[in-house]
This record gives sequence, structure tokens and C-alpha cells, in this order.
Amino acid sequence: MVFKFLRAFCACALLCFALNPASAQPHRMLTVNDFQGAPRANGRGVIAYTNCTINFSYQASRNNGNYILHANVRLYLNNYKSWIDRSRIGSADQLAEVLKHEQGHYTIAYLEQQEVLRAIEHTRFTYNYNAEAMAIFNRIDAKYKQLNQDYDEDTEHMVNRQQQHSWDIYFTKRLQYIPPENASL
Repeated sequence: MVFKFLRAFCACALLCFALNPASAQPHRMLTVNDFQGAPRANGRGVIAYTNCTINFSYQASRNNGNYILHANVRLYLNNYKSWIDRSRIGSADQLAEVLKHEQGHYTIAYLEQQEVLRAIEHTRFTYNYNAEAMAIFNRIDAKYKQLNQDYDEDTEHMVNRQQQHSWDIYFTKRLQYIPPENASL
């Protein structure tokens, strides 16, 4: 009886996934436990590093001469590549500031994931969908790599508190007004 229920549940879950053209996980807040990697010594004064990966895969189906891609865009925080040099943190307040800055890097990756999902969902692809999908991903990825660089330069790796505050407001607004995955572009 339990096996039949479990099998029916799995079949239902697979059906829901197949009918949903895109999938993503929700935005989350980072904690100090997310940083399991060994700190790297460097001369730039960096106290922490956040490493995220976006895994992009899809299945194509033909519809009226065009192709629709059913995308799975997963955001991974790589805990063992992300690190905080705790020896250089003198207080709980400083740790909170470091986490807030690193949250910005994670949020940038999350915003990239969401933009890739929306772009794929709202694009009509041709027979050349592989190249078209990779072009979309590469364009969006380049945009967010630049945003990450701008974030660190503007905030001077969180040292410039005024700029950090401006970016914190920017991230809050972007997350607040992010369109749902099924919204029109």
C-alpha cells in the first residue's frame, strides 16, 4: 500500500515537473555555516568569498514550427569553495557586515538565475535552439559577472559603507519587484 502511494506521488511529481516549463528554488539568506571552505590568503584584503554555480539544462519540444524549451536553472552555493576568514573578524557586528556583503554576491547569482528562466520561458526558438539558448545564457551570464565586479569595486569589498548601503537598497528593490516566472516580459 505504501509503495503504491509512493509510486503515485512520484508519478504526480514528475508530471508536475514536466508541465512546468521552468523551475527554480527560492531566494534564501546566507548564514556563517554556508562558508565551509578554507580561507585564501591574498593581498587585496578580501575577508570572504562566495562561490555560486548556475546549472542550466533544458528539454526542447516542437510546437507549431517553433521550439519551446523546458528549462531547469539551478543555483548552487558551493559551500566548500565559499569561505570567511574568521581570524580577521573582530566582532559579531563585523561578521554581520561580511555576511550582508556576501549575501549581495549570492543575490546577484539569484537574479541571474531568475533572468535566465524568464528569458528562456519567453523566447520562441528555431531548429537552432541549442545555439540560441546558449547565446541567451552567455549574454545574461556576462551581464551578471560585470554586476558582480561593479558591486565589489563600488563597495570596495564592503569597506565603503555608503556604497554598500546603496547596493543593499538596490538588492531589496530588485528582489521585491522581481516578476513571477510566468509573467510576460
